[in-house]
Amino acid sequence: MHRRYRILLGLLLIAFPGVPAFAQGASEFLAGTTKACPGCALERAALKRRDLSDADLTGANLTGAVLHRARLARAKFTGANLTDANLNKTDLKTASLARAKMQRAMLYEADLSAADLSGAELAEAKLQKARLVRAKLDGARLPEAFLTGARLDEASLRGADLTAANLVEATLRRADLEGANLNNAGLVDASLREANLKGANLSEADLFGADLTGANLTGADLSDARLSRAILTGAILDGAKLKGALMPDGSVHE
Repeated sequence: MHRRYRILLGLLLIAFPGVPAFAQGASEFLAGTTKACPGCALERAALKRRDLSDADLTGANLTGAVLHRARLARAKFTGANLTDANLNKTDLKTASLARAKMQRAMLYEADLSAADLSGAELAEAKLQKARLVRAKLDGARLPEAFLTGARLDEASLRGADLTAANLVEATLRRADLEGANLNNAGLVDASLREANLKGANLSEADLFGADLTGANLTGADLSDARLSRAILTGAILDGAKLKGALMPDGSVHE
């Protein structure tokens, strides 16, 4: 950064203490001279294809930012605001996105393998064909999120809110969904083999053709769910609520 600019900025911060101290950091970050910009204001920043591996953007405001195809492996976005951001096809492997605000964010084909999204806000997020293998989404909110064809094998979604989420053809093999809310979720042709759905709310969920082989549905609420052509071989249904559910053999459970 130019020396004169640094001096002027320093004088400005002294004269106007209300000016955010991270303004200088934002400029350096956008110029590519640093990857550390916690708390920075980066609304609508153009960061397409940038290599931001290991970047520290904790608490940063990236509302509407364009990060298409960016390299974000191991990046820190804890508590950051990524509302309406474009993260399509990004590399977010093992990134920290705990408690991040990601409403309506675009994450089509993004790789979030082993990423931490616990407590994140992902309402209406677009995660079609995203890779979330072994990702941590405990307590995350994903109502009406689009997860068509997403891979969530061995992911942890304990207590997650997936109300009315679209999980058509998603894979959740051995995923931990204990206590998750999947009310009215679309799980047509989804794979939930050996998944832990203990105490999960699957009322009114569409599980047409879903593979629940060996799944643990102990105490799960499946009332009024559609299980037509679903595979329940070896599934544990102890204490499950099935009233009004359309069963694989075409009968309606009383």
